[in-house]
Amino acid sequence: MQILKRAGRFFMCLAMTWMIFAQAQAQESVQVDSITITANKMEENVQDVSAGITVFTEKSISDLRIDSISDVAAYTPNFMIYENGISGANAPVMRGMFADIHSHSVSAGMYVDGVPILDGMAYEQDMLDIERIEVLKGPQGTLYGKSSEAGVINIVTKKPGNIFTGKIAGEAGMDNKRKALVSMSGPMKKDKLYFGICALQDEKDGWVEDKNSGETVDDIQRRYGSAKLRYTPADNLDIVLQGSIRQYDDEQGHMNLTPMGAAMYGLAAPENRKVTSDFSGGNKSKISSQSLNVDWDVTENLKITSTTAHRKLSKDMVLDYDFSPQTFLHCVNNDSNAKLSQELRTGFSNEKLKLVTGFYADKDKIVSDYTLYSIIPGMAMASKDEIKGTSGSAFTHAGFLLGEKLTILGGLRYDYQKKEYESAGYSIDNNWDEISPKIGVEYKIKPTIITYAGISKGYLSGGFNPYAHEQAYLSYDEEKLWSYEIGAKSSFFDNRLILNAAVYYMDIDDLQVHEMIDSARSYTTNAARATGKGFELELTAMPVRGLSFMAGVGLSDVEFDEFKDAAGNYKGNKKPYAPEYSFNVGVQYRSVTGFYCRADITGYGDMYTDKKNEFKRDAYELVNAKIGYETEKFDVYIYGKNIFDKAYDSVYGDGFYVNYSKPAEAGVTITYRF
Repeated sequence: MQILKRAGRFFMCLAMTWMIFAQAQAQESVQVDSITITANKMEENVQDVSAGITVFTEKSISDLRIDSISDVAAYTPNFMIYENGISGANAPVMRGMFADIHSHSVSAGMYVDGVPILDGMAYEQDMLDIERIEVLKGPQGTLYGKSSEAGVINIVTKKPGNIFTGKIAGEAGMDNKRKALVSMSGPMKKDKLYFGICALQDEKDGWVEDKNSGETVDDIQRRYGSAKLRYTPADNLDIVLQGSIRQYDDEQGHMNLTPMGAAMYGLAAPENRKVTSDFSGGNKSKISSQSLNVDWDVTENLKITSTTAHRKLSKDMVLDYDFSPQTFLHCVNNDSNAKLSQELRTGFSNEKLKLVTGFYADKDKIVSDYTLYSIIPGMAMASKDEIKGTSGSAFTHAGFLLGEKLTILGGLRYDYQKKEYESAGYSIDNNWDEISPKIGVEYKIKPTIITYAGISKGYLSGGFNPYAHEQAYLSYDEEKLWSYEIGAKSSFFDNRLILNAAVYYMDIDDLQVHEMIDSARSYTTNAARATGKGFELELTAMPVRGLSFMAGVGLSDVEFDEFKDAAGNYKGNKKPYAPEYSFNVGVQYRSVTGFYCRADITGYGDMYTDKKNEFKRDAYELVNAKIGYETEKFDVYIYGKNIFDKAYDSVYGDGFYVNYSKPAEAGVTITYRF
């Protein structure tokens, strides 16, 4: 209830502010900017799309200091990134839906210029040179297929053009934070050939101390580089070839044993944010990505798009999982994950009809070579596993206008997927197919207010239990979700106030859960059913020039309807990793004289990390702030993130591990544009 009280106070303050300023500014041309998005694989105004969507423009990405996908989630209702204490192991949680990172799948796929990122072990994206981030909530199976059961994050980078632009930026802050960025783009041959390049160096000391050395064990060092070549041989043909590489050289991570976990090894309870490891940890990874995008405007109404993409992750991890001077559990892991994908689609639009039809195919190869060292008998092991997969899809999505106000929406997708697991001559294979329909209606009450209702299906890919000995547990099937949603999008006072809301209900079947078979065995199975329901509200207001208010709130309730195993009955329990709510409230002022200031509060509600609901991360709120001076070519800011140093640690792994939260951060940024 606290979140509702806070939201109520915010909206009361907003209403009072509105009454004070609206009359005085009635004749001034002030409004929230309109935004064109492509999340539905065609250009549309975000206020005309019948779905819950949060959009971040290039300007808002800078204003909010969005550097990672976790920052995107903090300002999106009912979206969270659960960081598993190890760099790069990020699991998106959308409307309470969550996929274990070890399944090599996600509940909300991420796409960067059409390049799919569908593995929690590689769910990373540097927010550089970005034009727009679009977060779609609810099943997107019709247009995106697998790994979109709860939503999709669509990221669009900037295309180089005829105007030469460049930027140099530097940052320094607490914990020896240092960051440098250089980017530039422009024409090589006017109206025909263009280039874009970007480079980043980012380093920061950690906050978890090794008691033996006195040094921090979770320092990070990251480098990024990208290059883009754009060719427009004709007015109706646009070809973009791009490549990027990210190199991470992080250390142990920000995790530790809990007192219960330490007791399991006969160790003393660890001190907060301190370890006594005898095994120097490290996490080195490299992500390379290449894509070729071709857009051909065949006619004014017909467009053909081809996206060919390749992405590869190589990760070398050395981790001390007991965080002590003993060799209870040490891990050396070398992973690689490669995906080659191709999508070909056509888009047609006129005054009555919007139609997208296409085909998609991909090929995966995941290799994991790991060794566990332990003085405890039975815990030491070595294995090299390989998972190969192929998939193919055909899809169509349409909106047809009946009369002047009513639009009928519908779509259908067929997916086929085959996977094979191999290890030391042992192999398992399986295949799955799925149909993902969508149907809905949209009614335009007036040009600035639309309402909509829809039913859609999403699913999460199946997988394997490689160490199971019984045929029944060798593999598990897809997780399926039917969502029922109604919503409204509206703008008032000449687009000075944007207010969007949605209510949804989810029927979740064949839920992928960790089922305890007996005291010694636990496998991923489809042993559960669940129900989810929730509400989302987003508001943006600009009562006077330069002054903006932003707010978002999401309420989510996901409970098990059926789930029991050898360890108990969990019917009525909350689904793990499903926060009860999320919210963000912000105010920003940008003066014509160059002065800038902004403050935001973000937060999440209570969240359990286990099926028994014994271990909970309590609700928390974080405060971020930024103040500075802006000119046409030069900006300088002082910023703070989590300025009150709020701790929001979470206990997970059935109570044996703790994931330490990020401490307060403050610093200075300087940017020069040319």
